[in-house]
Amino acid sequence: MKPENKNVSGKILVEKVAEADFPSRYAHFRICGFRLLNGPASETAVVLVKGTPQAGEVPLVRIHSQCLTGDVFASLRCDCREQLEAALKQVGASPYGFIIYEDQEGRGIGLMSKLQAYELQDQGVDTVEANRQLGYAADLRNYTLAAGILQYFQVQSVRLLSNNPDKLRALENGGIQIHERVPLEVAPQESSARYLKTKQEKLGHLLGGLKP
Repeated sequence: MKPENKNVSGKILVEKVAEADFPSRYAHFRICGFRLLNGPASETAVVLVKGTPQAGEVPLVRIHSQCLTGDVFASLRCDCREQLEAALKQVGASPYGFIIYEDQEGRGIGLMSKLQAYELQDQGVDTVEANRQLGYAADLRNYTLAAGILQYFQVQSVRLLSNNPDKLRALENGGIQIHERVPLEVAPQESSARYLKTKQEKLGHLLGGLKP
């Protein structure tokens, strides 16, 4: 299959490298692979597309950063797998929506550095301080590719499944209107409570189920 390029806004150029049928336990999707061709870095993402555009229908969208330890190995140090499963269920049940799964492990620091951060967390520091001790910013992710993918599909407005204000700002900067922010909170585990508290207090995540 020949890669397909599409530049919708003149700002974010993405390449669709593949598309296929994708039945799953949650719904029948189309699965696509995308690559960012201009922007701060070369990035890739897998996209699950549910349904087709309908007049007046605002798609339900989840932007999810890869988490091998949570998504694959069911780690209880974070809420990533529970968030992903909740998003798959909600988008799968909607008439039109997207799961954008980005290759940004460990808030963008990569898997090996993330495991080093785990070591530091075991010594008592939180996730933000662990990243800083390794020489990284608290969160290196950007969502340029996600905005470009939505532009590619000519999506102008979304219902965004997210607690992260950075994702809302990134889409708005990419010309995507936030029609509604849909909270995506899961019940904290004892082993993830500090992680969630750090996201709320140091990263500004909108977690109404946690006391400030």
